[in-house]
Amino acid sequence: MSVSETKRSKIITRLRDSGSVFAEDEAELLISTAQTLDELAGMVARRVAGHPLEYILGWTEFCGLRVIVEPGVFVPRRRTEFLVQQAIAAARPSRNIIVDLCCGSGAIGLAVATALGNSELYAVDIEPSAVRCARRNVADNGQVYEGDLYDPLPPALQGRVDILVANAPYVPTEAIEMMPQEARQYEPMVALDGGADGLDVQRRVVAKAAMWLAPGGSLIIETSKRQATQTAEMYSKHALSPRIVCSDELDATVVVGTKPTL
Repeated sequence: MSVSETKRSKIITRLRDSGSVFAEDEAELLISTAQTLDELAGMVARRVAGHPLEYILGWTEFCGLRVIVEPGVFVPRRRTEFLVQQAIAAARPSRNIIVDLCCGSGAIGLAVATALGNSELYAVDIEPSAVRCARRNVADNGQVYEGDLYDPLPPALQGRVDILVANAPYVPTEAIEMMPQEARQYEPMVALDGGADGLDVQRRVVAKAAMWLAPGGSLIIETSKRQATQTAEMYSKHALSPRIVCSDELDATVVVGTKPTL
């Protein structure tokens, strides 16, 4: 599909006027994705109306992978690539069993499994729409289950998981209103709201982690710098040795907890 420079310029102006800080980049993505001029016009209109770019494109880039993102599914953030980096660093040299809780689109588990190669991936989410999307992404790389945290996982995995990752919701309920409108209006609240202090789901993940982890296995959770100490204290209470790791570049904070070896 050919787009004139005049039309391209008008699209950039419309996006910029609607508040886009990366209008040129977004315009190029929309133009390269659309199959027809009519489709392009519709995509631009949706973006100007405030729809998340990832939903309009149908994908986002995460850790060098093109991850499918469907409407109503949590959009992977770039900061979460730091969680993936820490999970890879915690991996064993041999085959790893990976569990991705609150998996959303499945981006985290997929990125870790892709980087490690020889691994088994199991992903879980409570939202049916997220499970459908994750199954499209994970496809031949693993299995995706619908249910509440550990509940739907095969019991045979208990005591065998090498890498347990969770980007559980950690925004305090009262802080939801301060999030960008795109997130509040279009992403599922169950993927954003972490309860009164933001740690409700994290507590439940940490409480049962040691039962699922193999000796020497690691639980890696994304959190905020402000909450990291509390998250680390949870680990200590549940037989995991914690350390807090931060990335200034990605503005990311992760708590890594290791189950002692026997």
